[in-house]
Amino acid sequence: MKKVTAFIGSARKKATYQAVQEYEKNLKQYGDINFEYVFLSDYRLEFCQGCKLCFDKGEGFCPLKDDRDLLLEKLELSDGVIFATPNYAFQVPARMKNLMDRLAYILHRPKFFGKTFTAVVTQGTFGGNDIRKYLESMGGNLGFTVTKGCCVRTLEPMTEIREKKLQQEIKKSSERFYKRLIRSTPSFPSFFRLMLFRMTRTAIQTTDVHYFDYYYYKDQGWFESDYYYETKLGLIKKMMGYFFDFLGKKMLKHM
Repeated sequence: MKKVTAFIGSARKKATYQAVQEYEKNLKQYGDINFEYVFLSDYRLEFCQGCKLCFDKGEGFCPLKDDRDLLLEKLELSDGVIFATPNYAFQVPARMKNLMDRLAYILHRPKFFGKTFTAVVTQGTFGGNDIRKYLESMGGNLGFTVTKGCCVRTLEPMTEIREKKLQQEIKKSSERFYKRLIRSTPSFPSFFRLMLFRMTRTAIQTTDVHYFDYYYYKDQGWFESDYYYETKLGLIKKMMGYFFDFLGKKMLKHM
């Protein structure tokens, strides 16, 4: 059985919730799924103060005492994660943006490797695909393996044609998500992801050893590894990895 958790940015149990219900229905038709709904409005999550303690000393030094760690635990215990949100002024709602702000230290120290991520965006007219891409980018930078999500129109009143299209879009996205979810092997890094890792590593190697990022990378063995996790790099990617190391060092000299 696979555990899938949907984090929902809207407090209203309307279009976004209903879209996720359709997603859940499809996933359970494909296989054995334990599905959980997490409404961010039900949790106490204070706004990030920008103190940078989570970056410099570690997330345990965050001065805010709220439900952040509870939400983090739900992410860690999931095999698959869905971020579902309405289009609010061409962005995610404040609750969801705040969650990502509070987890921003993981962008420096990614951890959700081997877990599958996707995004579901509901909207009235336009702009939602940019939100979908933003969420997918965040998922990848947090360490998830990302599958393309969906952006569906839920302008009321819903017509029969639009309802059918919504179901088709969710079905396509849920099929992609499930196929990745049941794979036991982690995904091979793209050239872009390989570049990010190697150049970030080079930058962190030059920081103060007392910064938590440096300690984390050293503890994970990332200063010596080819990538965040054990994976086979072909000859071309191995050569590109060395090139990215070299490029990162050259760039640091001019900063």
